Amino acid sequence: MADTNDRRMREQARSSELKRQLNEAQLDTLHTLERFGWHLKFIRHPPGQSRLVVLQDPDTGKFAVLGEDGELDENPIWQEFRKG
Repeated sequence: MADTNDRRMREQARSSELKRQLNEAQLDTLHTLERFGWHLKFIRHPPGQSRLVVLQDPDTGKFAVLGEDGELDENPIWQEFRKG
């Protein structure tokens, strides 16, 4: 049981660390989506490009990209993100 609690604490700390990299518009959208179960999965920093903020809907397993303006792109073109 202690292992489960420790793992949850690490995940919460990781999520908090990632959230500190978001701007206000992104945080507003994320907080709204979290009410529906979405969570911040990862942030990628491709060289020479803006950061890529990826969220996941646990109900469907679907990934989406959260833009700098707080807009959610539920149908991103993933091949563009694999370059670089």
